[in-house]
Amino acid sequence: MSTERPDNDVTGSRRRRPPLAVASVAAAVLLAGGGGAYWASTAPGDAAGADSRAAAEDAARPLALDAPADPPGGASSDAPPAGIAPGEPDPSGPPVVYRAPGGLPDGPAEAAVHVAKGTVAPADVARLAKALGIPGTPRTEGTSWVVGDDDGPGALLKVAKQAPGSWTFAATTPSKPCEPGAMCANGPAGAGGGEPVSEKAAKAAAAPVLKAVGQDDAALNAGQVMGDVRVVNADPKIGGLPTYGWSTGVQVGPDGEVTGGSGRLKAPAKGEVYPVVGADEALKQLNAESRGKGDGGRDIGGCATPVPLEGEPKPPSEPQCVPSNGKRAPVERTVEDAVFGLAPHHAEGRPTLVPSWLFTVRQAPGGPEETVTRIAVDPEFVEEPEVPTPSGDRKVTSYGADGRTLEVTFWGGVCSTYTASARESAGQVRITVTEKPQEEKKLCVLVAKELTRTVTLEKPLGDRPVIDAASGGAVPRR
Repeated sequence: MSTERPDNDVTGSRRRRPPLAVASVAAAVLLAGGGGAYWASTAPGDAAGADSRAAAEDAARPLALDAPADPPGGASSDAPPAGIAPGEPDPSGPPVVYRAPGGLPDGPAEAAVHVAKGTVAPADVARLAKALGIPGTPRTEGTSWVVGDDDGPGALLKVAKQAPGSWTFAATTPSKPCEPGAMCANGPAGAGGGEPVSEKAAKAAAAPVLKAVGQDDAALNAGQVMGDVRVVNADPKIGGLPTYGWSTGVQVGPDGEVTGGSGRLKAPAKGEVYPVVGADEALKQLNAESRGKGDGGRDIGGCATPVPLEGEPKPPSEPQCVPSNGKRAPVERTVEDAVFGLAPHHAEGRPTLVPSWLFTVRQAPGGPEETVTRIAVDPEFVEEPEVPTPSGDRKVTSYGADGRTLEVTFWGGVCSTYTASARESAGQVRITVTEKPQEEKKLCVLVAKELTRTVTLEKPLGDRPVIDAASGGAVPRR
């Protein structure tokens, strides 16, 4: 995909991309309630609203979204299938028709994307480390800031230098008293089989951490429990809008101390402003794309029994109906709420929060809820990514950068050795990962693992996109 486009090129050929993301409210990820829907609308005769939308149309260039990363096998069983971004539905799943029994909001006339730009300052890392109770000064390890102890009991904070500054924190304690000179087994702090603290106490313990990362006004949900650890999930507001898929998680042990966490330290910067569609139109687009996975509404003959809703048990005497054309009939979901907010995607290799409608969907009366997100940017201003042709070469899945140092991440096997190299130009950096089988090893377990290699560039990366040479696709920053 070309990275050179005129800033005001909105009248030429545009390719539409209708992305969506679905995520169930499960144990690993919880959606915190963020208040009511965005009901402020622009009336048809509102001249100010029309002028604002016209200005956005004149100024905006197409929003060029990247194709999703394509992680190979070897991930955990609860990971999404290959080619599906986290939170997105499996394209092999059944088509879904979303019904909204009540009216849906129009939303604003236009809204801005927010883009991860720049680097994380050591002072910001030190502020977070202080809130977590970790002594020491941030030090450099590859493309990350690190505070704490790498080995043995203690606590470790690691923050990516590149925006948005993804961070992880883990505290460990000896599982039993250590005798001088003896080998001690370490485990996660708080893993002692106690009782989790109350939601109120967990939120109070997480408050200093959330303040340190600038998310003290985030919507909180402390309902998740993992053993004796309670997790506070925070969904921050960016540019005054609620977010989905940009959560911070803070783990609190039974003693009320923070034992772990992850999130993003640097808030994304306001970017281009785009015209956006209302919730009704976004829902129509969502249904149109979902129907495309099934029968398209044609030739649904040969069904003698109804298709049960997903998650409901099938009566033993009534097998699920499959239409005579071999395509599954759509299932229905009820839309209970719609909120205008932001959801993450990648654009030109950068994490980007894109204006989106966040639909609260229920599978059946009294059943579990899920959140379905749909990009709200007018499709005329969304440029479809070029999907690379699959190849047998290794594909780089992400990278981190610090000046001339580039850390590239990819999936590989334990039976081979890998090297990474870069080919630079003024407009981009192309990364090639080379695999060499270890022939001397006669016995080798075919297990995939995530690998990282460091490449030193001739010049600092700057704003140049990183391209995977094997596929031709842009590589997202981590």
